[in-house]
Amino acid sequence: MTLEIEKIHHIAIICSHYQKSKYFYTEILPFTIREEHYRVERQSFKLDLCLHGEYVLELFSFPNPPKRLSQPEACGGRHLALAVKNLEKAIAYLKSKEVACEAIRTDEYTGKRFAFLEDPDGFPIELYED
Repeated sequence: MTLEIEKIHHIAIICSHYQKSKYFYTEILPFTIREEHYRVERQSFKLDLCLHGEYVLELFSFPNPPKRLSQPEACGGRHLALAVKNLEKAIAYLKSKEVACEAIRTDEYTGKRFAFLEDPDGFPIELYED
C-alpha cells in the first residue's frame, strides 16, 4: 500500500508586511486573489492566491514573524520555483518593475536555464525556463 497524492494543493508563505507582499504577488507576479480574510483573533491576514485559476499559494501575515535565518540554505522551504516560457522576457518585465534578478544560470543536470529573485521578505523565487 502507498500514499496516493494527486498533486500539491498549495504552498503557504508568511510575510512581514502584508500590503507590500500582496502587491508583489498580485501586481508584479501574476497571481490573482481567490479569497482574503482578516483573522482578528490571530491579528493575521490570510490571502488565497491562484495562478491561471488554480489555487496555489496562501499568503499569511502575523505580528512580528521571525526573520529567515540564511539565504537560501535554511532548513525548511528553500525556494518557490515558477515555470516560464521565456526567461529573458520574464527578467526584463521584472526589471521594469524594479525587481532585481540574479544572472541566468543553467541546471547542470537538466540543461534548463533559471534565475532567482526575492519576494519583499527575501524569500527566494526561482524562474525556471520550461
